[in-house]
Amino acid sequence: MEVILLERVEKLGLMGDVVNVKPGYARNYLLPKNKAISATATNKEQFENKRNEYEATNLETKNEAENIGKKLDGNHVTMVRQAGENGSLYGSVSARDVADGLVEIGYNVNRIQISLERPIKTVGLHPIKVALHPEVVVTVTANVARSEDEAKLQEKTGEAIIAAESETENLVTAVLAEADARETTQKQNPQDEQKDPEEDLEEKSEETTDIDITLEN
Repeated sequence: MEVILLERVEKLGLMGDVVNVKPGYARNYLLPKNKAISATATNKEQFENKRNEYEATNLETKNEAENIGKKLDGNHVTMVRQAGENGSLYGSVSARDVADGLVEIGYNVNRIQISLERPIKTVGLHPIKVALHPEVVVTVTANVARSEDEAKLQEKTGEAIIAAESETENLVTAVLAEADARETTQKQNPQDEQKDPEEDLEEKSEETTDIDITLEN
């Protein structure tokens, strides 16, 4: 199905482009979202007559999005969720949850603008793309933690609490393993007991006497 794009659509084209898409994609997304119109002869003529109007509207909305983006880019959205000791959530964080979190801190964003390939299922800091306009995309961070205190610590350190705990545990495990290996090596290869210096001298003296006797014979 051929449509005329009314705005830039990622991986599809720019405003005014006539593109061929699957009918379902056009009917369920492009057309109802006013991102495109059917590429009929009448619509093509109307689009060309209104091209300047479309471009002016697009520029205005783009400028508005850029102003919002300057404030929104780099923000953290805190999501407190229940999770196990390994950091796996009892549930997940969806695009709608992220959008709702942004609304709570003063940004009018809906879930369609959130680029999230799959729900978040672990605690930590998760960068997420937000499309404020087809040509304006910013990044926010979903700070998913088990408590407000953990969220603050994650934001301060820049890493997941679970990851930090795991790194510490791995370090302790490595140190203990090294100590065990050293102890095992010592047991397998015990060092000879140090001899008394006087006994050592007596042995050397006996060796010298034996040599002298051998020479006389």
